[in-house]
This record gives sequence, C-alpha cells and structure tokens, in this order.
Amino acid sequence: MIETKNLVKAVVTSEGVLTILKRVSLLIEPGEAVAIVGASGSGKSTLLGLMAGLDGATSGEVILNGHNLTQMDEEQRAILRGQLVGFVFQSFQLLPSLTALENVMLPIELKGDPEAKNKAKQLLERVGLGERWHHYPNQLSGGEQQRVAIARAFATKARILFADEPTGNLDTATGVKVVDLLFDLNHEYSTTLVLVSHDERLAKRCGRIVKLVAGEIVSDEPNIEAFSA
Repeated sequence: MIETKNLVKAVVTSEGVLTILKRVSLLIEPGEAVAIVGASGSGKSTLLGLMAGLDGATSGEVILNGHNLTQMDEEQRAILRGQLVGFVFQSFQLLPSLTALENVMLPIELKGDPEAKNKAKQLLERVGLGERWHHYPNQLSGGEQQRVAIARAFATKARILFADEPTGNLDTATGVKVVDLLFDLNHEYSTTLVLVSHDERLAKRCGRIVKLVAGEIVSDEPNIEAFSA
C-alpha cells in the first residue's frame, strides 16, 4: 500500500544543509497499523508528510497504492490524496467557519456524493457527537474536536489513514478515549494506518513499530503486544 525507497529530505538553513531523512526505505502492506516513533526532531512527521504527498522529497521515491508520488505535481498528488487518504492531526485542523456536520460533510461533498449529509450525521453519531452536529469548533472541547476530525477522516472510506500525534493536544483520559475510537473505526473500515507518536502507549496499539533516530530507521519490528491484546 505504501513504499518508500531511499527517501532523502534535506533543507537549506543558515548553517548549511540539514538532512532530515537519510535514505529511508519502508514497505507498509494493506491493512497494517504501523507506528512511527522517535524523539522530537527524529524526522517522524517529515516522513509522514512525504508518504502522504504533502511535501516533496529531495531524492528517493514514494509509492502510494501503486502511484509514484515523486513523478506527480502537487495537483496530481492532491487528487490522489482525495481518493485514498484520510488525516488526523494534533491540531485538529477543522474549518472554524463550518459546523461539525459541515466539516465532516465537506470531503464527501467533494466526491459528489448526494448522501453527504446523511453519511456525515451517521459518522458523528458513531463518534458520540450526534447531539453536537450543529456546533462550531470553538464551541467544542479538544476531545470533541478531535472526534469530529476522526469522523471526517473516515468520511470517504479512505484506504489509508495518516495520524500525526493525534492525542498531542489532549489530556490523558480524553486521549485514551480518542485512541480507542480511532482504532475501533480503523478496524471496522480495514484501513491502512500510519501513526506518528512519541507516546509509547499509543504506539503499542499498532501491530508494527518503526523507530527513527536522526532521520534513519534503527528498528522495524512487529509488536507482539498488539496481537495478543
């Protein structure tokens, strides 16, 4: 489903060239739940952004469901993301001028689905916000906003879900509930999940853990705890 080949990302700084990722090669099969872990600055979010086609690599390749992102322009990558990908971010990234319902409806409407409203309402019910659909993001708690973002991520039945520190702005108890919901839905939809986190408890919910140190993969192991849970 996702493959990176010798992926390099370098940026020019005032002190010279900074190499964030160093020849990262990774293969993620359909339906896998993979956690990418590492300290701050290890390149986790950069790798996720490249795999999702949100940014371009300095060299190397990213292949998403058979499509080589490195041979596409931004418009082509955006179209592919709309067809295949859902996102959950630490900062929620809801549109403030839209209600919870309208935020979830948006990606469904962009696909031309006339049932957008009904499908969005069903998803909000599924994430426990059936009574809050008419509220705007600033009227919702952080946990509620993240549940709206999760509903939006699954709205188009995306085949790949990228989650970047999805509990980073939540307290522990709320974060646990949000993670339970994320994995429940991921299981229901049989989505390929790539999750970036510095939280070991969250990573251990995934079937495979990839560790980055200074832009390089230092371990890539199946997570026995997840399979036995």
